[in-house]
Amino acid sequence: MTKPTNHLPKRALVAAAFVASGLFAAAGAHAESLDAIVKAVKFDDIADIGKQLKSGKLDPNTLAPNGDPILVIAAREKSDKVAAAIATTPNVDLEKEDKAGENALMLASLNGDLDLVKLLIDKGAEVGKKGWAPLHYAATNGQDAVVKVLLDHDAYIDTASPNGTTPLMMAARGNHASTVTLLLDQGADPQVKNQLGITALEFAKHYNAPDAIGILSKRTTRIGAGAPADAQKSAK
Repeated sequence: MTKPTNHLPKRALVAAAFVASGLFAAAGAHAESLDAIVKAVKFDDIADIGKQLKSGKLDPNTLAPNGDPILVIAAREKSDKVAAAIATTPNVDLEKEDKAGENALMLASLNGDLDLVKLLIDKGAEVGKKGWAPLHYAATNGQDAVVKVLLDHDAYIDTASPNGTTPLMMAARGNHASTVTLLLDQGADPQVKNQLGITALEFAKHYNAPDAIGILSKRTTRIGAGAPADAQKSAK
């Protein structure tokens, strides 16, 4: 009787090893490729990213190794050329968020990147996002020009975050006097309270924001005395 051979199993093991090594190599190459893409996005390398987008080699909804959408990275880093290229690529998802729940319009608003804000809105980005909204982000950093654009596109001026914080509260917290004034002039309600029962004026006091305290104290006193509001609310 012929002795069974072990050659076939050995060959199978060798083949499997080659397949596995190939898969690992492919995974490594993919990771390196993603790292290169992220670097190009951060440095606003439009020549590289633009070429890949046009050729179809780069999906505009690509995620970085940490899960951040490349459009969000571009907005965060103020890589305006790359952000514009990604935002205008067919099938891009403008609402994709990073792990913190931030999308491109929110970060562009935070940075005061007016051109990108306008482009994203023009391409259909959601201005009235539920929860923390682009208007909160613009108010946080005192980005008045962005605040005006968002309000012009029907952003709800007293939009509330999950804990009830409004854009006016965020502007007051940062002592952004011009933003506080702008929001009040456009109809923001200084008497709104968050879930902890805190108003914009109390935010300003807690964070030692003297300019905001002065403005809000006068407006709150006028409202308490029955004076008419400076303007009608600009949003529903």
